[in-house]
Amino acid sequence: MVPVNLSRLDLNLVVALRALLEERNVTRAGERVGLSQPAMSAALSRLRRHFDDELLARTGNAYELTPLGAALRDRSATACDLLERVFASQADFDPAAETREFTLLASDYGAAAFGAPLSRALHEEAPGIRVTFQHPAPTIVENTATVLSTVDGLLMPHGVIDGFPGVDLYQDRWLFLVADDNHEVGDELTLDLLARLPWAVYQRPYDAGAARQLSMIGISPRVEVSVQTFQLLPHMVEGTRRVAMIQERLARGAVRSAAVRVLPCPFEAVPVRQALWWHPVHTQDAAHIWLRRKAQEVGATLTGDAGPTGAQAP
Repeated sequence: MVPVNLSRLDLNLVVALRALLEERNVTRAGERVGLSQPAMSAALSRLRRHFDDELLARTGNAYELTPLGAALRDRSATACDLLERVFASQADFDPAAETREFTLLASDYGAAAFGAPLSRALHEEAPGIRVTFQHPAPTIVENTATVLSTVDGLLMPHGVIDGFPGVDLYQDRWLFLVADDNHEVGDELTLDLLARLPWAVYQRPYDAGAARQLSMIGISPRVEVSVQTFQLLPHMVEGTRRVAMIQERLARGAVRSAAVRVLPCPFEAVPVRQALWWHPVHTQDAAHIWLRRKAQEVGATLTGDAGPTGAQAP
């Protein structure tokens, strides 16, 4: 990649580039960013010279993106989001007086097990702070940097992503669910049963580190059902021969919401080490430093409080 001297670039062109590529119309792009049609046409000309590419190619009465234009559409959106976050950074942060919103990516497990106590803690200390939890797409692993640039943090266990700053929050352990009326399974599961019985899984069978351990000992889960939330797993197990792996903190509610039993892992499963990850652009921001400190405080209160679920430690 040829290095670019940012000091010689007009960063307003990044905003214009995003509008042009998303609107695919010079007039609408100008209206979106507050530029006249001639000014936006001039910006498009400068962008075409810089990239040595048409970016927008006329097809009949409309414009279509060139291959480079299509590639730059998402990149320009990410760049704009990053610029907004850079210039919104704060040197000081008073949680009792501030009014702002934090957006965190989290599975339903992360939102239930950690997001709920975090939101209670923020409610007490920072009444003007709002927290929005959004579900991460399965592609988060392939596009981590891009996704993290658009949010304030990601609740994700260790072993899924790497190379980004993060703080540890708490640990959990994996247990298994089987139906109350599954007579093939007694008081304990075996590796042979895990190999023979059908599975219900969250998203993809090897998203969890413990599931990847199974493949290393020669067991490939026969997936019969895949769901987008952990809390649906008990209902996909109830009344069937299926098994499902679930975190202990969710297993408490599982036995109340469905006719299922909770059993220990028949192998030494790697624990769930939940962490809060963020984009490096947030590292020195006072608001994010405060949020991470609160997250660690809440995580410390969760250590060792998983409570009884009916399953004994393996």
